[in-house]
Amino acid sequence: MPTSRRTLAVAAVAALLLPLSACGSGDGGDGSTDASGKVEGDITFQTWNLRANFKDYFEGLIAEFEKKYPGTDVKWVDQPGEGYADKISADAAGGTLPDVVNVSPDLVAPLAEAGLALDLDKAAGQYAKEYLDGAWASHRIPGTEGTYAFPWYLNTGPLFYNKTLFEKAGLDPEQPPKTYDDLFDSALTIAEKTDGEVATLANVPTIEDFGRYGVPLMNEEGTAFTFDDAKGVELLTRYKELYDAGALDTQALTATPESSGKKFLTGAVAMNPGSALDLANFKKQAPSLYENIGITDQITSTGHVNMYVMGLMVNSQSDRKPAAVAFAHFVTDAAHQMSFAKQVAIFPSTAGSLDDPYFTEEDGTDETRVRVAAAKSLKTAVNYTPVLFSEQMKTELRNEVAKALQGKQSPKEALDNAVKSCDRLLKQQG
Repeated sequence: MPTSRRTLAVAAVAALLLPLSACGSGDGGDGSTDASGKVEGDITFQTWNLRANFKDYFEGLIAEFEKKYPGTDVKWVDQPGEGYADKISADAAGGTLPDVVNVSPDLVAPLAEAGLALDLDKAAGQYAKEYLDGAWASHRIPGTEGTYAFPWYLNTGPLFYNKTLFEKAGLDPEQPPKTYDDLFDSALTIAEKTDGEVATLANVPTIEDFGRYGVPLMNEEGTAFTFDDAKGVELLTRYKELYDAGALDTQALTATPESSGKKFLTGAVAMNPGSALDLANFKKQAPSLYENIGITDQITSTGHVNMYVMGLMVNSQSDRKPAAVAFAHFVTDAAHQMSFAKQVAIFPSTAGSLDDPYFTEEDGTDETRVRVAAAKSLKTAVNYTPVLFSEQMKTELRNEVAKALQGKQSPKEALDNAVKSCDRLLKQQG
């Protein structure tokens, strides 16, 4: 599995701007959310860049489903990661959207608004209790009623830090930052002690960082963004202080998760977010770092860490809704999510699964330590990125943040401008 997909967990993808004139309720072109009836017929199941690493798993899963429901036939198609959003958009416009589609929350939003995503609260509400509340809610659209995808696998991760760099700066390597104040103070200390040669962070704040800081991101109706409030300005002001002091990497304005990861590997930055998958990479590519790796919790002002989530959407236009719903539920039920989680470092979204010993018992290795800590935090995690926050909006926010850090405008002006741009794009989506 390519780590560039942020460990299977919602790497940023292009916004979906469906070339459809009408918006619907998710009830489908036939006006029905009825998924009752016999489970039979041919359906198509589309995944997102999973065939290369999990061909045997999915072929076995499909065979098991077809055995359980004689008369069904599941055709599996897998699309590459690059251009996935564009592919879905083209299929949606052309009426060729598969029956069951692997989506992230930001991908399902325009499909739901176009009436192409089946409302599972109406069609399959009996299954809601099988999933974590936060996971089931992750594919809801603000300002509307309904849930538009079965939650599938989840991910989150800790902050990794370089104990050697902390120690060289006179900081206790066994006492990593626990609060934002701690983080900013430590970052300024490391920059000062190294004459600006070592930054602590490699990325500018994203929308999820504002969420973790406790900034209200949208109004309840889902009609306007609100991250330019006093708390949002406070966070960006603190980042400006880091940038000026050399505590935020000079290339942060153009950094990607991959480039930030390389900076951490080479000791150019002291802290970086990651997941259990990264530990194997550290061990292989930077053994000296691996020996001195520190692992701490995500820093948050809300008490809830950020959760990445994938889902399976059912096409509301499907002629085989009973089979499509049954298959999407089958793939995401507790047993199958657990089997998938044991093949790769992701986490099931089903209620009770995170209490399994696999996610609660450590064996002394860093890998299990990260897995156990992440599983515990996921029980109350939230997906901070608003479902309606498109890739274009992410770009607008990033551009305005860059201007603030460079001193071209104040943090308040930057966030006001970002909110105005995002609100404009939001209205265009409607």
